[in-house]
Amino acid sequence: MHSSGDLLADRRYAYAEASFREGDLEAAADLARQTVEIAPRFAPAWFLLGEAREAQYRAARSTDEGVEAYREAVKAFEMALLRDPEDAQGARLRLASLGIGDPLEAMSPDYIRRLFDDYAVRFDRHLTVSLKYRAPEVLHEAVRRAASRGLRDFRFARALDLGCGTGLAGEVFRPVCGHLAGVDLSPAMVERARRKKVYDELAAGELVEWLSGRPDASADLVLATDVFVYVADLAPVFSEAARVLARGGLLGFTVQDHEGRGVVLGGDMRYAHAQEHILELAVEAGLRLLLSEAGAMREDRGQPVPGRVFVLGR
Repeated sequence: MHSSGDLLADRRYAYAEASFREGDLEAAADLARQTVEIAPRFAPAWFLLGEAREAQYRAARSTDEGVEAYREAVKAFEMALLRDPEDAQGARLRLASLGIGDPLEAMSPDYIRRLFDDYAVRFDRHLTVSLKYRAPEVLHEAVRRAASRGLRDFRFARALDLGCGTGLAGEVFRPVCGHLAGVDLSPAMVERARRKKVYDELAAGELVEWLSGRPDASADLVLATDVFVYVADLAPVFSEAARVLARGGLLGFTVQDHEGRGVVLGGDMRYAHAQEHILELAVEAGLRLLLSEAGAMREDRGQPVPGRVFVLGR
């Protein structure tokens, strides 16, 4: 639990959290206000106030009610960001969803790290059971078919798994990889992957930085399953992947798809990349398209999330 260092403020904050979970937005907002009055530097309470007021804004039944809730939500998220410049809770994302700031620069590494550190313990079961996650299997089949089209064996001496998480993709691809290395921003996720003994090499770090430290033409396969939903600008990723891939190597990945142009931040606080945009980036990086297919990789609230699997060749 977050702590402000003040027992009374912490108690108010705990009540506010409970009220928010139960859907009592008025009580959650009131208790969060009381918390920040006691502990004005406590970023989580400001963020919770923003969440409660944003929910009230979206459910407002009158213009005046909506405007008041919107203004307080924006102020609360701005205060949360002021108190936590590293933005571990994602205040920039929430502001972007309210039309404030650049959505393509809204997702901080600290937010992603904290999100998945907290998620690591229940990650596998929640994804595979609750969300019916199947990106690793979809990508495995796509890479197999792309390898066949490219007249190459479906075996890879050196493979890299970007945003490896707990190793769900690593488990699926391990039988066809000689040496398998993985990287993830979350140390807790990397530790979970390590326990599976699937990878020959693991690192906790930012994926472009990690790729940039690897030698030219040192990989035959680069994977990224459901990772690019947290990356707005894929150009540096494609550029580094093209550099580290040997001739004939493959870059396989999944994305959240949308029918418009470019990159958008969705209501689920994830990035969706249009197919045309992906193909433009591929050409710029010197990669060629081998396969592109639409399909849901997971569900959200029981509904399939539009997705697409790509395999690019070096």
